[in-house]
Amino acid sequence: MRKSVRLLSVLLILCLLTGACAGGRRAASRTAPSVPSPGSPASHAPAGGEDTDDGNTAAYTVSIEKDDAFTVGVFYYSFADAYISSLRPLLEGALDNRGISYQIFDGTNNQVTQNAQIDACVSGGYDLLIVNLVTSGYADVAEEVIRMADGIPVIFFNRAIEPDGEEGVLLNMYDNICFVGTDAPEAGHLQGQMIGEYLLARYDETDLNRDGVISYAMFKGEEANVEAIYRTRYSVEDADELLRDAGYPALSFFDPANENRYQVDLQGSWSEQAAFDYMSANLASFNEENGNMIELVICNNDDMAKGAVHALQVAGYNTGSSKDPVIPVFGVDATESAQSMIEQGTMTGTVRQDAAGMALCVADVTVNLIDGMTMKEAIATVAARNPSYTVAAGIPVKLFIAYAPYTGQ
Repeated sequence: MRKSVRLLSVLLILCLLTGACAGGRRAASRTAPSVPSPGSPASHAPAGGEDTDDGNTAAYTVSIEKDDAFTVGVFYYSFADAYISSLRPLLEGALDNRGISYQIFDGTNNQVTQNAQIDACVSGGYDLLIVNLVTSGYADVAEEVIRMADGIPVIFFNRAIEPDGEEGVLLNMYDNICFVGTDAPEAGHLQGQMIGEYLLARYDETDLNRDGVISYAMFKGEEANVEAIYRTRYSVEDADELLRDAGYPALSFFDPANENRYQVDLQGSWSEQAAFDYMSANLASFNEENGNMIELVICNNDDMAKGAVHALQVAGYNTGSSKDPVIPVFGVDATESAQSMIEQGTMTGTVRQDAAGMALCVADVTVNLIDGMTMKEAIATVAARNPSYTVAAGIPVKLFIAYAPYTGQ
């Protein structure tokens, strides 16, 4: 029943998108792609002309000229995501530099929209799909994309396609799919190490109410997202281990009534606004005046870290002035804005998710597939050329890009 409803929804949206993809293929331009209305494809004009958007969203379509090129559809889960915003120009530049014809699509954080875009491009004769899945961590969602691809190779990237504990089950079932991303637990482990080391060096000044325990807030980006699950878990567990080994008590979640020990973005957008709203509400009750101030903030990504910092600044913390107190805030991604905040002293640390490395890896796997390699051969060849890439144990079509800590030093 669920698949029938999903298919009906896809078909309805497909009616709106077919005109964008079913016309065939076109070569990528060497200029930056225009950004269309949400849910529409961004086209790459061939030499001698540019696509235009006249502002009429309802009428916005893209004419795709047929050619004999190997043509790729690149499907992002959301152009609005901060990490995707940094990754997009890098990936598209890497594809351009390799002479690969492609078209990009904004899923607008809606899986039905993304499925319709994929289905339309499969009908349009595309040769390869590069998919940043909207609904992460659900194998049935990824398998629906594979079914729609109908034998066309699929490179899934960045957002996990299998749930926690089922890594490799789906990937090892097919010989024409792969995953390029990160080893999800690694970011949590690195974040936990940074937090633990920071607290061991500054425990007394961080313990604002002098109760001997560090009280923390945790902002989780998405409930079922594998990366979010591991970051939420290991950032605390690993910090606790370092603290206990040094004779300190474990971290304590600031709100004893919250059994989850995190606050999640209910929209699944890992957003700055969600963290700002949560932190602002938290500070109304948990503050220095009440003797229960939140003394540490852990965030699943840098956008949420930014929102938490802004809420703290409203309350007089983390202003960048040496006269004002600092609550340590940690994120993940090492976006440009996060690096700037760390340099200014308003944010403490983050974990670099290598956007450039991921972009180059996806582009190189694409080239190998165009050259006729199998998916396993394409992955193995790329991994052999770069020591920072690791093939997952027992999953020869899963390639990891290494994380790295970033504190601005």
